[in-house]
Amino acid sequence: MNKPLVAILSGAGISTDSGIPDYRGPNGLWRRDPEAQRLVTYEFYMSDPEIRRQSWQMRRKNRTLRAEPNAAHRAVAELERAGVPVRVITQNVDGLHQLAGLSDRKVLELHGSARSVVCTKCHARGPMEDALARVEAGEEDPPCLECGGILKSATVMFGERLDPMVLGEALAITKACQVFIAVGTSLQVHPAAGLTGVAADHGARLVIVNAEPTPYDDRADDIIRQPIGTALPELLSRLGSAP
Repeated sequence: MNKPLVAILSGAGISTDSGIPDYRGPNGLWRRDPEAQRLVTYEFYMSDPEIRRQSWQMRRKNRTLRAEPNAAHRAVAELERAGVPVRVITQNVDGLHQLAGLSDRKVLELHGSARSVVCTKCHARGPMEDALARVEAGEEDPPCLECGGILKSATVMFGERLDPMVLGEALAITKACQVFIAVGTSLQVHPAAGLTGVAADHGARLVIVNAEPTPYDDRADDIIRQPIGTALPELLSRLGSAP
């Protein structure tokens, strides 16, 4: 008997055990420091060299590149190794699903990746670590080495739209899956949150694993409020061993 296709929509909550703070929770970065949003807003970033300098310093101090996958990330990779077809649609930019062992092609990064930089002019890409090394060496706002254009993190900033190819693929997976698990996400940021409703509309079993209530709780087949680091591994272990 074929195993069901499992789609996992992951948000910031899956990575907090790895030391990466969430952004919109009760103690999230945007609530503590609304000014920080300016550093990741495309319009401000492109027009103000001082904003770019501050952004590069923020990236230097960012814990994302030093973070390691936690039990929840590893459980997703283990589910795939158990022979269950898994696709991850993530709102996170930390790359921890891949570091845990899931292949790149099975992870759709809706908001891009903090592990790369991209030129806003010629679209050349490179490792974030190389750009940060240039900042450490004294370049306050390192330009693109290919064309001299403005470099930014390969993440989707406020004011930028999501990659339509990535979003289209996420939608196709959502419509095709038999089980849809939304984990560690407030389900308030669209269009990502809307995938939850699409999954339910197409008959998927909807499971929400999140500490706080979400707008989609009334459509869920199961709601799990326990800590993600223990709840998700238990849930996926049951899924992996189910006939």
